[in-house]
Amino acid sequence: MKQDKHTTLTGSRTTSAEVCRWVQELFRLHARIAQRFTRPEPRQRALAYLEGILSETARKNGWQLAEHAGEARPDGMQRLLSQAVWDTDGVRDDLRAYVLEQLGTESVVLVIDETGFPKRGTKSAGVAMQYCGSSGQVENCQVGVFLSYVTARGHCLIDRELYLPADWLDDPARCRQAHIPEKVHFQTKPELAGSMVERLLQASVPLVWVVADCVYGSNLDLRTFLHAHALAYVLAVPKSEPVEFLATTGRRREEAALVETYLVEPPTWQRLSMSQGTKGPRLFEWTAIPMLERFQDDGRHFLLIRRDIADPHEKRFYFVFAPPGTSLAEMVRAIGARWHVEEDFENAKDMGLDHYEVRSFTGWYRHVTLVLLAAAYLSGICAQAHVSCAGAGLSMPVLLPLTVPEVRHLLARLIWPASSSVRWVLAWSWWRRVHQSWASYYHTKRRRLKLA
Repeated sequence: MKQDKHTTLTGSRTTSAEVCRWVQELFRLHARIAQRFTRPEPRQRALAYLEGILSETARKNGWQLAEHAGEARPDGMQRLLSQAVWDTDGVRDDLRAYVLEQLGTESVVLVIDETGFPKRGTKSAGVAMQYCGSSGQVENCQVGVFLSYVTARGHCLIDRELYLPADWLDDPARCRQAHIPEKVHFQTKPELAGSMVERLLQASVPLVWVVADCVYGSNLDLRTFLHAHALAYVLAVPKSEPVEFLATTGRRREEAALVETYLVEPPTWQRLSMSQGTKGPRLFEWTAIPMLERFQDDGRHFLLIRRDIADPHEKRFYFVFAPPGTSLAEMVRAIGARWHVEEDFENAKDMGLDHYEVRSFTGWYRHVTLVLLAAAYLSGICAQAHVSCAGAGLSMPVLLPLTVPEVRHLLARLIWPASSSVRWVLAWSWWRRVHQSWASYYHTKRRRLKLA
């Protein structure tokens, strides 16, 4: 008898009652951050902002979110990000506490990474010609440094900092125009990452591993900071990174790519999966070579090398600091968690992480913080609804767990759809045209004055 693939999966369907409980959870989360607002208007508007982020509204800027919220003008939403009085960092702390509750505190892997926000103009805080991870090239953009919190229950972004190039902070007039506080001083991206990690330590968040790519792994100050706080790490480094190790002739210092050449014995390789991909485990060959720390092999520092199975000449290198006795498989699993941050960026950008049109320093932090809060809310739902696939084998497929995009799709279609009122849609069309007409008029007028 032929099986129906839609009815033979192990796992339960999502019900309308569950979706209603999800909505109540958002209300509870909003009530949790209510103390951060001094007035009821911005407090209530923050809820509308979150609902707009979770909706299918194409662009998550002040205009679109105001229209989705049923407001007659965009001023209120724009004021929420600029002039309204509320504690943005307090909401960030509430976000952190919520994430810990939803995703747990066992075997936490903290991922450091950055992403770019392409811009056209020159007035947005921190904008400059710099490398943009979103496009993979140097372009005019802002860059944000983020932390992703990863456990067995799930993962999401938990903290954020805006990178301000040195030439910005050397120009006080430009900083004032972008509302960058005078107390803000230049910090490199690794320094921003270290500041965020320190906030987690001050909040007593139990971190098991810290992982990051070469931008952060090659920074000695960050590695020293993590070492001083006894935080185990697996940090990617370039092949040219110097390594101290024991060679046939004694202690030696060479580039990471050359270490194998000088070893007393050839390394032993193990085939291990670093993470689970959509097409199965991501398999590579791995070896860990002891590194010297203060001229000694302390059993805690290693050069981890990843070798491509199909092309053994294709290798990646990592510095490891770990408790004595840590297995190679544990190191590999830790660095495998780094790829979750890419998924977190993708999910957050689908919710408008890069849709903001504010130029100010404060506006960037407020928009990004609210998007991260919405993303954490969805991750919490997925964690609670998670169905274990362990032990299912291949004889009977198991219904895949809910994902952040799927939960958002259900909420957007069932709870927060866009308005279909003809009168309302036409009124907003008129408002946009009026605004664009005046903007075009003043732009043309400024150009004529410059040419005169």
